[in-house]
Amino acid sequence: QVQLVESGGGSVQAGGSLRLSCVWSTYTYSGYCMGWFRQVPGKEREGVAVVDHDDTTTVADSVKGRFAISKDTAKNTLYLQMNSLKPEDTAMYYCAAHSHWGCDLGDAAYDYWGQGTQVTVSS
Repeated sequence: QVQLVESGGGSVQAGGSLRLSCVWSTYTYSGYCMGWFRQVPGKEREGVAVVDHDDTTTVADSVKGRFAISKDTAKNTLYLQMNSLKPEDTAMYYCAAHSHWGCDLGDAAYDYWGQGTQVTVSS
């Protein structure tokens, strides 16, 4: 069982930055794919960025060049650095993880989810 707890959301003006954090707890960390997803009410959940157990990352085109995903296994923490934020980045952001084969932006494989942290970008 993996528990995920996000933090770092908030309100920011367009062009600003935020860093989201996700602390995970599990008996062992091995082979997990971890990622950030976001969802706006009434719309499908969107994959933002994922990082595999070998540190390979995949970032959605919509945020490429502005967002970066990273993890610190010593601190059991996953990060999402968000720069040059736009109003369309406004959403609830979720941390997720799974230990199956592959690591991509589709949300179907992810077994573990955090409670979410709200990001609001004003123009």
